Amino acid sequence: MDLDKLNRLRETYQDKDGSEYMTEDFQHITEKMANRPHSKNKSYSGVPTFLDLPHQEDYTDLDVALIGVPMDLGVTNRSGARFGPRALRTIERIGPYNHALDEIPSAVLKAADVGDVPLRTRFDLGKSHEDIYEYYRGVVAAGVKPLSVGGDHSITHPIMKALGADRPVAMLHIDAHTDTGGPYDGEKFHHGGPFRQAVLDGVLDPDHCVQIGIRGSACISGEFSFDSGMTVIHAEEVEQMGIDAVIAKAQEVLKDQPVYITVDVDGIDPAYTPGTGTPEVGGMTPLQVQMIIRSLQGFNIIGGDVVEVAPQYDATTNTAQVGAQMLFEIFSVMSFDR
Repeated sequence: MDLDKLNRLRETYQDKDGSEYMTEDFQHITEKMANRPHSKNKSYSGVPTFLDLPHQEDYTDLDVALIGVPMDLGVTNRSGARFGPRALRTIERIGPYNHALDEIPSAVLKAADVGDVPLRTRFDLGKSHEDIYEYYRGVVAAGVKPLSVGGDHSITHPIMKALGADRPVAMLHIDAHTDTGGPYDGEKFHHGGPFRQAVLDGVLDPDHCVQIGIRGSACISGEFSFDSGMTVIHAEEVEQMGIDAVIAKAQEVLKDQPVYITVDVDGIDPAYTPGTGTPEVGGMTPLQVQMIIRSLQGFNIIGGDVVEVAPQYDATTNTAQVGAQMLFEIFSVMSFDR
């Protein structure tokens, strides 16, 4: 053993606190952590919030508002995603440091968990969508970027209506399903069709949409995606192309556009995310999705969401853990557009 090296390490580290960094490569972390007044909170105590961020009653004076949308009236299979926000809030130890991006998003963005969208009814899908739309109109008017947790995927349509009112948005969409289907049992605003409706409303630009991880029998309802010009990358194509090629294609489609990121946890293989209403075997790994989201560092990210976590099917809490991690990845790439 190199005794000189050992003596140097003892002199440098023996009596130092674990939050102190001695080398130049890590000292910037200490400086950024100092900007997080809540950084000393115990992750397992107090009232749980998304990503252990502070709670705030409203979205005033924030850069990013983390918002729960506990509504699953639009599901076509197993219900329960209304409990998704509660499940993700209980997941501890996500962040605050993103090693791949070398960033602490909560140190450079003023962000807080502002609670849930107030919904006036637990029975009416249409009224719930109206409530979501009106709430997000206020968020947009305040100049705050929303980062949301559903709820089923139908919640993304009213959110996009608020965000795309002045200019259609682009979309990075991680999912097993294209969610561009038509009316189902007489209802067109279900969770299998939000992006058809968003395009027809003029708030989503299909030429700047990329859908990744698509698979399964629901592909039969994806005609609108192809006819409208969306870029669809099936799950098996992710393996055939390789993740670098998938990233390059996504960046090409989304370049120079205001981008909304939406992650349905069923886009990831149910081996990792069993707690969801419409699981599809043969999906991506969490790491592949993390790499895709991280590749949008520096893009104009205007908002995002994680949806379809149904904790009653999530015996090990894996799905909530993965969902919370994806929420953190979106939050992290937002920090580069400031």
